[in-house]
Amino acid sequence: MALTEQDIAWLAQLSGLQLTADDQQRAQQELTRILALIQELQAVDTQGIEPMAHPLAAHQDIALRLRDDDAEPAQTVNQRDACMTNAPAAHQGLFLVPTVIE
Repeated sequence: MALTEQDIAWLAQLSGLQLTADDQQRAQQELTRILALIQELQAVDTQGIEPMAHPLAAHQDIALRLRDDDAEPAQTVNQRDACMTNAPAAHQGLFLVPTVIE
């Protein structure tokens, strides 16, 4: 599947990118190659093949070393305040976020 110049212009607009003519041509070539690779990969028969959790799982037993995703409170008020310095809006140590569900 080859992309057209209009496809690249549309993608650039959606992405908020301003591309020069050279950049558009390069993006068109690279994205066309990427899509061709995806088509090639989709043509491979994978019936009966179990998905792997790790690329080396077919060669050796892999135990994923995942930690528990537990939130821990700040130990001190100063530590909490340091964590909150990048918050655009905060109240009593909590992030304030705009309502997205009505």
